[in-house]
Amino acid sequence: MRLVLLGGPGAGKGTQAQLLQKTWQISWISTGDLLRQEIGAGTDLGDQVKATVERGELVADETMITLMRQRLQQPDAIAGWLLDGYPRTAFQAEELDFLLDDIGQKLDRAIWLEVPQTVLMARSLERSRSDDHPDAIARRIELFYQQTLPMLDYYDYRQKLLRIDGDQPPEQVWQSLQQALNP
Repeated sequence: MRLVLLGGPGAGKGTQAQLLQKTWQISWISTGDLLRQEIGAGTDLGDQVKATVERGELVADETMITLMRQRLQQPDAIAGWLLDGYPRTAFQAEELDFLLDDIGQKLDRAIWLEVPQTVLMARSLERSRSDDHPDAIARRIELFYQQTLPMLDYYDYRQKLLRIDGDQPPEQVWQSLQQALNP
């Protein structure tokens, strides 16, 4: 199973990703974790990523595509994966399709956790990550709505989009998700 998990910051992607990973026994690939690893490595790329993240901006498409190509070719990703936080733009979604064609894989579903903007802000403020200050959160949510939402049309047109109401308790989100993936 190869899945993309979509939703704004604070939509509950991490919670649902843990359950999907365990249930489907697939690799959970979190772009947040990938970016934090790159930052921690102290490379020039890591320094660029750190500055971008601290401003609340999205990391450049080219950088993300390079990181994804490297990650999806690792042995644990061959049997299946769940992408959490990537793609974030329609361009990245299209590039992901090209990448998957190139490495002989295909996407099964793109899961959209729908959560209102006010809820995203409140949930994000409750977290304790160092990059979760109010201005950066507000900017990430703004960019999410500007750049990520057009991607939904991309996946909807390809009949890959699965819409899930993410503004409910995690257990109910999980039930909805299970029912949708196992009709």
